[in-house]
Amino acid sequence: MDTSKVPEELSYTKTHEWVRIEGDRATVGITDHAQAQLTDIVFVDLPATGKSFSAGASVLVLESVKTVADVYTPGDGTLSEVNGELKAHPEYINQDPYGKGWLFRVALTKPIDRATLLNAAGYRAVIEAGG
Repeated sequence: MDTSKVPEELSYTKTHEWVRIEGDRATVGITDHAQAQLTDIVFVDLPATGKSFSAGASVLVLESVKTVADVYTPGDGTLSEVNGELKAHPEYINQDPYGKGWLFRVALTKPIDRATLLNAAGYRAVIEAGG
Protein backbone atom coordinates (compact mmCIF):
# COMPACT_ATOMS: atom_id res chain seq x y z
CA MET A 1 0.00 0.00 0.00
CA ASP A 2 1.60 3.27 -1.11
CA THR A 3 0.94 5.89 1.54
CA SER A 4 3.50 8.37 0.21
CA LYS A 5 0.95 10.23 -1.94
CA VAL A 6 -0.92 11.85 0.95
CA PRO A 7 -0.19 15.61 0.87
CA GLU A 8 0.39 17.02 4.35
CA GLU A 9 -1.46 20.30 3.70
CA LEU A 10 -4.84 18.66 3.02
CA SER A 11 -7.48 17.16 5.28
CA TYR A 12 -9.09 13.79 4.60
CA THR A 13 -12.27 11.82 5.24
CA LYS A 14 -12.59 8.15 6.10
CA THR A 15 -14.51 7.80 2.81
CA HIS A 16 -11.33 8.77 0.89
CA GLU A 17 -12.05 12.38 -0.08
CA TRP A 18 -9.40 15.05 0.30
CA VAL A 19 -10.45 18.52 1.42
CA ARG A 20 -8.76 21.90 1.04
CA ILE A 21 -10.48 24.48 3.23
CA GLU A 22 -9.96 28.11 2.26
CA GLY A 23 -12.05 30.41 4.43
CA ASP A 24 -15.69 29.52 3.89
CA ARG A 25 -15.00 27.39 0.83
CA ALA A 26 -13.92 23.76 0.54
CA THR A 27 -12.45 22.09 -2.53
CA VAL A 28 -12.98 18.33 -2.63
CA GLY A 29 -11.50 15.46 -4.62
CA ILE A 30 -10.74 11.80 -4.12
CA THR A 31 -7.40 10.62 -2.80
CA ASP A 32 -4.68 8.90 -4.77
CA HIS A 33 -5.50 5.73 -2.84
CA ALA A 34 -9.17 5.95 -3.86
CA GLN A 35 -8.43 6.51 -7.55
CA ALA A 36 -6.03 3.55 -7.53
CA GLN A 37 -8.73 1.34 -5.98
CA LEU A 38 -11.31 2.48 -8.55
CA THR A 39 -8.88 1.96 -11.46
CA ASP A 40 -9.59 3.83 -14.70
CA ILE A 41 -12.32 6.42 -14.18
CA VAL A 42 -14.39 6.73 -17.35
CA PHE A 43 -17.28 9.02 -16.36
CA VAL A 44 -18.08 11.70 -13.78
CA ASP A 45 -21.73 12.53 -13.15
CA LEU A 46 -21.30 16.25 -12.46
CA PRO A 47 -24.23 17.85 -10.64
CA ALA A 48 -25.53 21.36 -11.30
CA THR A 49 -24.12 24.13 -9.13
CA GLY A 50 -26.37 25.89 -6.66
CA LYS A 51 -27.64 22.73 -4.97
CA SER A 52 -27.34 22.57 -1.17
CA PHE A 53 -25.93 19.56 0.63
CA SER A 54 -25.55 18.46 4.24
CA ALA A 55 -22.26 17.06 5.52
CA GLY A 56 -21.92 13.43 4.47
CA ALA A 57 -24.31 13.70 1.52
CA SER A 58 -23.40 12.20 -1.84
CA VAL A 59 -22.59 15.02 -4.27
CA LEU A 60 -21.58 13.08 -7.36
CA VAL A 61 -20.92 9.64 -8.76
CA LEU A 62 -17.73 8.36 -10.38
CA GLU A 63 -17.83 5.47 -12.80
CA SER A 64 -14.74 3.39 -13.44
CA VAL A 65 -14.15 0.31 -15.54
CA LYS A 66 -14.45 -1.62 -12.28
CA THR A 67 -17.24 -0.02 -10.23
CA VAL A 68 -19.36 3.02 -9.38
CA ALA A 69 -18.55 5.19 -6.34
CA ASP A 70 -20.25 8.07 -4.58
CA VAL A 71 -18.26 11.14 -3.51
CA TYR A 72 -19.45 12.91 -0.37
CA THR A 73 -19.26 16.47 0.91
CA PRO A 74 -17.40 16.97 4.19
CA GLY A 75 -19.51 19.95 5.23
CA ASP A 76 -22.85 21.73 4.92
CA GLY A 77 -23.04 24.12 2.01
CA THR A 78 -23.97 24.97 -1.53
CA LEU A 79 -22.22 23.52 -4.54
CA SER A 80 -20.45 26.55 -5.97
CA GLU A 81 -18.32 24.99 -8.70
CA VAL A 82 -17.66 21.67 -10.41
CA ASN A 83 -14.61 20.74 -12.42
CA GLY A 84 -16.14 20.87 -15.90
CA GLU A 85 -12.89 19.62 -17.46
CA LEU A 86 -13.73 16.17 -16.09
CA LYS A 87 -16.67 15.77 -18.48
CA ALA A 88 -14.25 15.40 -21.38
CA HIS A 89 -11.25 14.23 -19.31
CA PRO A 90 -12.28 11.96 -16.43
CA GLU A 91 -8.77 10.50 -16.58
CA TYR A 92 -7.49 13.64 -14.82
CA ILE A 93 -8.75 12.07 -11.59
CA ASN A 94 -6.41 9.12 -12.10
CA GLN A 95 -3.51 11.19 -13.43
CA ASP A 96 -3.59 14.10 -10.96
CA PRO A 97 -6.13 13.53 -8.15
CA TYR A 98 -4.82 16.43 -6.03
CA GLY A 99 -4.52 18.89 -8.93
CA LYS A 100 -6.35 18.78 -12.27
CA GLY A 101 -8.57 16.00 -10.91
CA TRP A 102 -10.33 18.05 -8.22
CA LEU A 103 -14.08 17.41 -8.26
CA PHE A 104 -16.13 20.21 -6.71
CA ARG A 105 -16.17 23.26 -4.46
CA VAL A 106 -18.66 23.93 -1.71
CA ALA A 107 -19.53 27.34 -0.28
CA LEU A 108 -19.80 26.34 3.36
CA THR A 109 -22.80 27.53 5.36
CA LYS A 110 -20.97 26.73 8.61
CA PRO A 111 -17.43 25.63 9.43
CA ILE A 112 -16.63 21.95 8.90
CA ASP A 113 -16.35 20.06 12.17
CA ARG A 114 -12.60 19.40 12.19
CA ALA A 115 -13.19 16.35 14.41
CA THR A 116 -14.74 14.66 11.36
CA LEU A 117 -11.58 15.13 9.28
CA LEU A 118 -8.24 13.37 9.37
CA ASN A 119 -4.79 14.87 8.97
CA ALA A 120 -2.32 13.18 6.61
CA ALA A 121 -0.96 10.85 9.32
CA GLY A 122 -4.48 9.85 10.35
CA TYR A 123 -5.46 9.12 6.76
CA ARG A 124 -2.30 7.06 6.20
CA ALA A 125 -3.27 5.00 9.26
CA VAL A 126 -6.74 4.37 7.76
CA ILE A 127 -5.38 3.07 4.47
CA GLU A 128 -2.64 1.04 6.16
CA ALA A 129 -5.36 -0.62 8.25
CA GLY A 130 -7.15 -1.56 5.03
CA GLY A 131 -9.83 1.14 5.24
